[in-house]
Amino acid sequence: MQYDPIKRSLGKVFNSTPSLRRVFYKLLDLLLLRSWHIRKEIKRWSKKVGNELNVLDAGSGFGQYVYFLSGINKKWNITGVDVKNEQIADCNQFFTKINRQEQVKFKFADLTKFEEKDKYDLVVSVDVMEHIEDDEAVFKNLYQAMNLGGMILISTPSDQGGSDAHHHDAEHDDGVTGFIDEHVRDGYNMQEIVQKLKKAGFRDVDARYSYGIPGKISWKLSMKYPIIMLNATKAFFILLPFYYLITFPFCLLLNAIDVAKTHKSGTGLIVKAFK
Repeated sequence: MQYDPIKRSLGKVFNSTPSLRRVFYKLLDLLLLRSWHIRKEIKRWSKKVGNELNVLDAGSGFGQYVYFLSGINKKWNITGVDVKNEQIADCNQFFTKINRQEQVKFKFADLTKFEEKDKYDLVVSVDVMEHIEDDEAVFKNLYQAMNLGGMILISTPSDQGGSDAHHHDAEHDDGVTGFIDEHVRDGYNMQEIVQKLKKAGFRDVDARYSYGIPGKISWKLSMKYPIIMLNATKAFFILLPFYYLITFPFCLLLNAIDVAKTHKSGTGLIVKAFK
């Protein structure tokens, strides 16, 4: 099942004007539960820090979180890095159109070879680490890139079924592919990611589960089922607004409950650590 082609298709529709792109970001913020958790943590952090700060979005993708960060404080200098050149060019173009090019820049970077030193006060990494095999190198590089006292904030699937993935092997090949087919790991064990961050040098590592029972239901309604149907037929694009008209209020309520509660387990992890 392909996730990226659907994202690209939706991106093209919403990227036709800056105003539509802003609407797209807002919809992603409302629908994607991880965005609720990340925005809550950033807002909490922003109240304790100053103005002249450097922020890194490590794996910036469509630029959704850079847009949010650049709106919190106009004095923050924000860098988005990614391995996809077309997304870098697209984001630089969009942020120039909305006159944030002085505050924001996007550039190519392979996080396993990232070599900046003592620069960033906040590093955000949303749904990136599950795509990178050599995660310990990335954690080490990001630690080196941060200023003393800086915070890293990570959202990634947990090993409680977070990536909804199925591996193929010779004995158990049932022809089923994972929902997110580009992941290199099904998800992190909570203790594993904490230990890897501590090994890289981080202190005060705090990990908690996201996507508890309310979040899992919301994700299926808001993301999984629509993408299954869009993969089956592009004609579902026509029905998509009506589908969300019915499900959207329930998803918002479930997301709010998930963010408010502490979960004993969940398919996502929110991890904070400090240098």
